[in-house]
Amino acid sequence: MYTGIMHTHTLVVSLFLLIYLVKTGLLFFNKTAVLQTFSAKIKVPEMIISTLFLLTGVYLAINTGNGGNWLWAKLVAVFVSIPLAVIAFKKQNKNLALLSLMALMYAYGVSETKSAFFKPEEKPGTASYNGREVYETYCISCHGADGKLMLSGAKDLTLSPLTLDQRIALINSGKNAMPAYAKTLSAAQIQAVAVYTQTIK
Repeated sequence: MYTGIMHTHTLVVSLFLLIYLVKTGLLFFNKTAVLQTFSAKIKVPEMIISTLFLLTGVYLAINTGNGGNWLWAKLVAVFVSIPLAVIAFKKQNKNLALLSLMALMYAYGVSETKSAFFKPEEKPGTASYNGREVYETYCISCHGADGKLMLSGAKDLTLSPLTLDQRIALINSGKNAMPAYAKTLSAAQIQAVAVYTQTIK
């Protein structure tokens, strides 16, 4: 169910952003009449999309094990963008519309990267990593200390038949609700945590 809600959320967020981009574009190009016509025609679908956006977002926020600073940053960005957007389109204020759009794009980026801040790329071979520490930082909130927590649609690691290479590939690319960590973790960290997960029985 979690994965289905997550995919629904992704779809409605994409539709919401698309509508918002069109409206912002019309506002910036001074197409006031077209903006009013467009807003009137999509009023009901936009209300449905916005409601689904919030409901699925609340469900995911409550049921995610993969929380942390990034989740709070996303929630703040979304809830700041909403009143800004309302005021921007009511008063036809381009600066507020742009600020609201930037907050929404930041929230989307935070959601994709699971990080509230940019992380500089590490130089390969500069450090060795403890797989348990990496696991406790990135994996424990969904998989649990014993591998059996299974939040956010996570699998029971104690029953996993995956080989080391398969675990590394899965951590790199992600699957369903599990994010891809290829851009978040170094190859050494991924190797270390994959090895560590083999010890959870």
